[in-house]
Amino acid sequence: MINYKHLHYFWVAAKQGGVARASERLHLTPQTISGQISLLEEQLGQPLFKKAGRNLELTETGRMVLSYADEIFSLGGELEDAVRNLPSTRPLVFKVGVADVVPKTIAYRLLAPALSLSDPVRIVCRESSLDSLLGELALHQLDLVIADGPIPPGLNVRGFNHSLGESGVSFLAAPALAKDLHGVFPACLGGAPLLLPSAINTLQGRLLQWLEGLHVYPRVIGEFDDSALMKSFGQAGAGVFIAPTAIVDEVSQQYGVEVVGSTRQVLEQFYAISTERRISNPAVAAIMETARAWLQ
Repeated sequence: MINYKHLHYFWVAAKQGGVARASERLHLTPQTISGQISLLEEQLGQPLFKKAGRNLELTETGRMVLSYADEIFSLGGELEDAVRNLPSTRPLVFKVGVADVVPKTIAYRLLAPALSLSDPVRIVCRESSLDSLLGELALHQLDLVIADGPIPPGLNVRGFNHSLGESGVSFLAAPALAKDLHGVFPACLGGAPLLLPSAINTLQGRLLQWLEGLHVYPRVIGEFDDSALMKSFGQAGAGVFIAPTAIVDEVSQQYGVEVVGSTRQVLEQFYAISTERRISNPAVAAIMETARAWLQ
C-alpha cells in the first residue's frame, strides 16, 4: 500500500520544481522531504528524480507517478469540497484567490453573490500573482482563483478555466484635465498624459497597440501594478487613466472623475479557475451565474 504522505511530498516537489522550493511550501526541512521521497522510491523500486546539473528532473517513472498523483490529489480535493459543502450549522469556508491585476471593484462585484447564499458563507480572500495563486490552487489551499485570463500556456497546473465574461475599457480624467483635452475621442488622447496598468497586466500591450493603430500617441507618465493607486493619481489630475466599462459608474462617483471615452476594441476578460470541471461548490456557482449575467 502506497504511503500517501510520501506521495504528497513527491508531488509537491515535482510541482514546485525541486526539494528546496517544496520545503518552503510545506514548511519542512529539505532533508525531511528528500528522506520521504527516498522511502517512496524504495517502495516503488524505481528512481523518481535524476540529477540534471545542479537541478533535479523527473525520470520516466517519475512522470508517470506524477500523472497518477495529480488525479489522486485532485480527487482528494473534490472530496474535501463535497464534504465541506454538506449542510451544516457552521458557515461554509470559501477560500478564493484574486490575481493582483484584477481591479478591486470588479473583484468585489464578482465575489459578492457568495455572501447572498441561503447558507452562511465565510470568505477567505487572498491576493497575489496569478502563478502563486495557481500553485495554491493546485495544492487545494484555494477553492477558486479569479483572474484576467485563463491558465497561462506551459504552466503545469491542473485546473479548469471558466469564462465569466468581458468588458470594454473606458478612459477617465479629473474634470480640469478632461476640459483641457481637445478634439473627439480617441484623438483627444494624442499628447495627453496617460496612466497605464504595468506590464504584468496584459492589458497594457493591447491598449498601446490599439492607440498606435489609430496613430494616437499619448504621453505615458506612469505605470501601476495597483489599479487603485493608478485611480488615485488620476483623481489628483496627474493623467488620464482606464477602468473596465462595467464599473465606470462606480469609479466616476468614487473618484469624482469624468468619462473621456470608451471602446470595446480593447477588452478585459475575467475568468474563474478551479480544480473542478463541473462546479459543485455553491459559492462558485453563484459567482459564475451572476458574473455571466453582468459581464456579457
